[in-house]
Amino acid sequence: MRSWPWDLIAITALAAVLRLVLLDLKAPHFDEGVNGWFADRLRETGTFAYTPDNFHGPWHFYTVFLSQELLGRNLWALRLPVVLASLLCLPVFFLFARWFGREAVRWAALAFAVSPACVFYGRYSIHEPWFVFFTMLFTWGAIALWLDRDRAGLWAAVLGLTGMVLNKETYTIHAGSLVLAAGLMLLWNRVAPLAPPLRRAPQRQWTPAGVCTAGAIALFLLVFFYSGNFLHWGGLSGPFEALAAWTKTGTEGQGHGKEAYQLLPWVNYYWLALFARYEWPALAGLVWAVRYAWPGPPGPRLLAILAGGILLAYSIVPYKTPWCITSIIWPFFLFFGAAVAATGRTPVRLAAAALLAVSLAMTVRLNFFRYEDDSEPYVYVQTRREMDQLTRPLLELAAADPRRVHTRGAVYLESYYPLPWILGDFPNIGYYGGKIPDPVPADTAFHVVELDKADAIRAQLGPGYHEVRFALRSGVDQCVALIKDELHAAMENAAQLRRPRRSEL
Repeated sequence: MRSWPWDLIAITALAAVLRLVLLDLKAPHFDEGVNGWFADRLRETGTFAYTPDNFHGPWHFYTVFLSQELLGRNLWALRLPVVLASLLCLPVFFLFARWFGREAVRWAALAFAVSPACVFYGRYSIHEPWFVFFTMLFTWGAIALWLDRDRAGLWAAVLGLTGMVLNKETYTIHAGSLVLAAGLMLLWNRVAPLAPPLRRAPQRQWTPAGVCTAGAIALFLLVFFYSGNFLHWGGLSGPFEALAAWTKTGTEGQGHGKEAYQLLPWVNYYWLALFARYEWPALAGLVWAVRYAWPGPPGPRLLAILAGGILLAYSIVPYKTPWCITSIIWPFFLFFGAAVAATGRTPVRLAAAALLAVSLAMTVRLNFFRYEDDSEPYVYVQTRREMDQLTRPLLELAAADPRRVHTRGAVYLESYYPLPWILGDFPNIGYYGGKIPDPVPADTAFHVVELDKADAIRAQLGPGYHEVRFALRSGVDQCVALIKDELHAAMENAAQLRRPRRSEL
């Protein structure tokens, strides 16, 4: 009887604690609100109408839809699918033990478990955690298929690539980089031969029938999700059209160019700056990866070339959002583990443990104390909890009196997410995208506008309104909610009813 993989179980438990504790602590991010809104449309219409300007595949929206159907519309349900995706990455690390050894992948998985980026964005309802999982699966499968002609590698490569395509158009960077890395490795092998030499398995473990079966399943999954579960056939052309749209977005930056890190036209050190600030084990792995330019085994050398190529590609692309670092750093955790395992010395292990302790400390500080601090580069246009001054009383009122979900409201902010998801149960709230109609909508119980535009609303409304000021997020001016006195009084009463009496404490 095989023993339990206690190392994997222990690391997964640690990772789960860091990702699940106080999962609803920070307010939903702009992108989380958009993703939740798409899941709501899926519930209402029964399908997902993919459009090429979305730049993200349908997989994540279906997982959020399923989670919300099971657990309700709340932050835990919104974020649990990505927590699962992040945790699923850990057993994939252990698959790489075939080429790196058990000790190396153990250190790599630990580094991933406590990484500030992997924890912070593993608690965000965005596509990246799923994309990282499928990318890792595809990469391991492709290497196993090439070197070992592995049947498991065939399935991992096909399903991993399918998952990548179903999540983000950046799959082209990773799949293309792997092809280029394989070619470069064969060329470099003539300069610095592999040790041991490249010898692929003499006999393949897969059959043509297996290839056809894997391909058929992949095709079915792509058609099912991109056709909106067979109800929106126009979505099938979307992935091809999206590549052209994404190429334009990626090359223009569109406000995410990180010009402050630009040294030369093709030299941007943004990702290296994030490595140096937060991801010390990955930085150590980056240094160790250079060692595979000299004679070494084929699997690690191919992954080292691939990791360097992906880092270079993301550095060249002007469009940079910090959560993309999770797609860049995971191979460097393997090289961090390889460096520790290669020496086998106690001082090196102690130094590695110290790096992980630093990562853990930064992770705790970032995720539980400074999650709204704009001085932290990972905190990127994060929604402020001040928004609760408007949303929480409304939700409490609707919970006390379900008829209140029909309350009419008007939001004039140009950038208003995640409000449509948070207030998704209120069907009579209008979102005007920064435009203030003249006259403002009648019979509206509350109006939300940027503070410097509030006078135009006040002039039309007159007296009888209570003002609540709050910050939505960085990049959006101070906001004000003008709430009818009657609604505000009802909100206050509902809040009082939900507070425990002193005798109940």
